[in-house]
Amino acid sequence: MKVSVIGAGTMGAGIAQIAATKGHEVYLYDSFDGAIETAENKLKKILNRMVEKKRITQQENIEILERINFTKEITEVSGSELVIEAIIENLEIKQKVFTEIESLVDKDCIIASNTSSLSIASIASSCKNAERVVGIHFFNPAPLMPLVEIIPAVQTSEDTLNKAKSIIDSWKKETVVAKDTPGFIVNRVARPFYGEAIKIYEEGVADFATIDWALKEIGGFRMGPFQLMDYIGNDINYTVTETVFTAFYFDSRYKPSFTQKRMMEAGYLGRKSGRGYYNYANKIPRANEDRVLGKKILWRILAMLINEAADALFLNIATKEDIDLAMTKGVNYPKGLLAWADEIGVDNVLQQLEDLQAEYSEDRYRPSPLLKRMVTANKTFY
Repeated sequence: MKVSVIGAGTMGAGIAQIAATKGHEVYLYDSFDGAIETAENKLKKILNRMVEKKRITQQENIEILERINFTKEITEVSGSELVIEAIIENLEIKQKVFTEIESLVDKDCIIASNTSSLSIASIASSCKNAERVVGIHFFNPAPLMPLVEIIPAVQTSEDTLNKAKSIIDSWKKETVVAKDTPGFIVNRVARPFYGEAIKIYEEGVADFATIDWALKEIGGFRMGPFQLMDYIGNDINYTVTETVFTAFYFDSRYKPSFTQKRMMEAGYLGRKSGRGYYNYANKIPRANEDRVLGKKILWRILAMLINEAADALFLNIATKEDIDLAMTKGVNYPKGLLAWADEIGVDNVLQQLEDLQAEYSEDRYRPSPLLKRMVTANKTFY
């Protein structure tokens, strides 16, 4: 099967690598000066490193590269059975690209977007046959992260959805199906991990290092929120938050933070700029390892995360199994949030949210109706 990838940035090149590794003939396209050459050089380095680490053989390295065609001619996507777009998060540009792709491929070709937050329905509207369009959202780095969100638009046919899911499943990825709503599953449910952590810092409850310590050492998260924001990049993380906030008609649950905005404006983007919440030229500050304080921090953020996961289930964004799988495989959470709620008690989660709402009088802490109904009926998620 011929697979084409539009956009040769880190994500596009990663998707091309996966498809080629799985035996497909791949065309990686980019029109920007130097983008294709850069992608080719980076891929060669990555594959050589994989040979050194004995993850693939030298022969496999050669074969993977032979299957990838690096091109600056978009006409070369013709004959593809699947085209995945992985370009800038700009709706107008994506729509223009989709219109062009549709004119070059046959009627059975699936055209997919790797967007992390834009409406698949809006992207699909640029095509005459919108039924063939679907969201296929990988996570960075695509070859390593197991999760892929499959997002059907209102126009997407059942056949397109099933075919897209089947292809990505055959690539040995963990697929979840999500409704076409802002942030899909992961970028929606994960917002409080960052937003509530920043709010705790802004209130002077604890510093960055202590909040990170609490989430890692007590909660079991692989990275603390400030470490993770520095890893992702404050520019990227802030933009996703702002996009989700705007797309949800300015719902206060997704409200961006001035603290992160100022970091972005100052150029303190995180690891890639050498400074973010931490200055990477210096030693990371010591945390205040007070377990009582740590549990308080963890409990507040965890209750918000569980509430978001419960609301996603309440609004039929995805199944409970897919929501939990998405958070464990997409952002490496130590447990599925809904299973975690069962473990600590849905009633305890609801009580924490009601206490926060009473204290702050803010709508951001409103409990999901599903949590209220479950406590009333004495039910659990599983």
